[in-house]
Amino acid sequence: MIAFPSLAPVLPELLVLGAALVMLMYGVFRGAAGERAVTWLAGIAMAAALVAVIAAPGDSRATFEGLFVSDAFSRFMKALVLIGAILTLIMAQGFRERERMMHFEYPVLITFATLGMLMMVSADDLMALYLGLELQSLPLYVIAAFKRDQERSTEAGLKYFILGALSSGLLLYGCSLIYGFTGTTGFAGIAERLAADGAGIGVIVGMVFLSAGLAFKVSAVPFHMWTPDVYEGAPTPVAAFFAAAPKIAAVALFLRVLVDPFGDMVDQWRQVIVFIAIASMVLGAFAAIYQTNIKRLMAYSSIGNIGYALVGLAAGTEQGVQGVIIYMTIYLAMTAGAFACILAMRHRGQMVEGISDLAGLARTHPPLALAFGILMFSLAGIPPLAGFFGKLYVFLAAVEAGLYTLAVIGLLTSVVGAFYYVRIVKLMYFDEPGEPFDHPIGGELTLVVVVTSLFVLLFFVYPMPVVAGAAGAAAALFP
Repeated sequence: MIAFPSLAPVLPELLVLGAALVMLMYGVFRGAAGERAVTWLAGIAMAAALVAVIAAPGDSRATFEGLFVSDAFSRFMKALVLIGAILTLIMAQGFRERERMMHFEYPVLITFATLGMLMMVSADDLMALYLGLELQSLPLYVIAAFKRDQERSTEAGLKYFILGALSSGLLLYGCSLIYGFTGTTGFAGIAERLAADGAGIGVIVGMVFLSAGLAFKVSAVPFHMWTPDVYEGAPTPVAAFFAAAPKIAAVALFLRVLVDPFGDMVDQWRQVIVFIAIASMVLGAFAAIYQTNIKRLMAYSSIGNIGYALVGLAAGTEQGVQGVIIYMTIYLAMTAGAFACILAMRHRGQMVEGISDLAGLARTHPPLALAFGILMFSLAGIPPLAGFFGKLYVFLAAVEAGLYTLAVIGLLTSVVGAFYYVRIVKLMYFDEPGEPFDHPIGGELTLVVVVTSLFVLLFFVYPMPVVAGAAGAAAALFP
C-alpha cells in the first residue's frame, strides 16, 4: 500500500496554490469589479506563505518520493522570492491604476509564477526542476506582453517566449543525457552514481546543456540577449518583477543543481561558470555605458550583477555559496528600490524612462534623489553601503578558492560599472533641472523606496541576520 506523502514541507506552496485558484475563480465571476480584492488576496497569500516558510522546522525533509526537499537553503531562498514578489505587487498598484492595467489576471499570473519559483527552489529531481521552471516561465511570457495594445510590450513577450522555448529545449536535452548516463533523475541518485562510477563524457555534456538552460533563466552571457529588450518593452512593474523574484529563484536552482548532484565534478563545471561570470561582468560593465534608457541600463546592470554572483558559485565552496546568497539578498533590495524610483519618474502622469530626465532631480525632488543616489552608490559597490559587502563576500570566496584572476577581473569591471552609476548621481545633483517629476510619488512607492534605501544604507550596522541565515542555508548544501 502506497503511503500518502507528508504535506507539511509544501505548506507554503499549498497556500499560494489555493489562493491562486480562489483568485482565478473570484476574478472570473466578478470581472473588473473584483480586481482590487484579487490583488489583496495575492499579497495576503504570499505573506502567509512567507510566515509558513519562516516558521517551518529546521530539519531537512523530503517528500513526494524525493522530488521535493525542504531545508535551510530552500527556506532562505523562498523567503527572498516571496519578499520580492510582495514588493513588486505593492509597486505595481499605482502604475496599473494609471495605465488602465486593472485586470484581475495580472495578480493571478504573478501568483502562479511565484508558485513555480517556490517549486524550483525545492526541486530535488530533474523532473521537479523542469516542472517548477515551466510553471514559472509560462505566466512570465504572458505578463511580459500584458499591454497588448503596445508594440514594444508584445515584442518583449514574443522574444521572451521564443528564446525561453529554446532554453527549455537545451535544458531538456541536458536532462535526458544525464538520465541516460546515470539511470536516475534524482539529485541524490545522480550524486551516488557519479561517486561510484565517475563522470563520463555523456554526463559532462548533459551538465553543460543543463547549465546553458539555467544560464538563460538568470540572463547570464551568452544567453542574455532577451534581457534588455524585455526589460525595456515590458511594463515597468513587470520588469521589476523579472529583475527580482525569478532571478533569485533561478540562481537558487543553479546553486542546488551544481552543488548537490554535481558537487564532485566541480573541476569540470567551474570552467563553464568562470567563463559565464567573466563574460557577464564585462558585458554588464561596458554595454551599460552607452544606454540612454534607464530600464535598459538596469537590464545590463542585472546581467553584470549575475556575473558577480556567479563568482561565488565558481569557487565551488560553502563560503562561495554563502557569498552568493548574501549577494542575492542585497541585490533584491537594491533592484526593488531602483525600480520603485523609476516608477516614480512621471511627467504630467506619463511615465518617462530617459536617463537625461533625471537631470537636476536633487533640486526638484530631493528625497527621491537621495534615495536613488544611495541605491546607485550601492550598486556601484561603494562602502559602507550594502552593495560593497555583497561583492566583498563573493570576491573573498574566489580568492580563498585560488581564483585570483576571476576576482581581479571582477574588481576591474566593478570600477568600470561604477562609471554609469555615478553618472546618474552626477545628473541628479549637478545638472540643470528639467521638467520636475509629479508629486507625490504615491504611498506604495514611498514605502518600498524608504525600506530598501534604509536596508542598503544601514546594512553594515547589523548584517548578522543576513550573514548567519546565509551561512545556515549554504551549510544545507554541504552536509
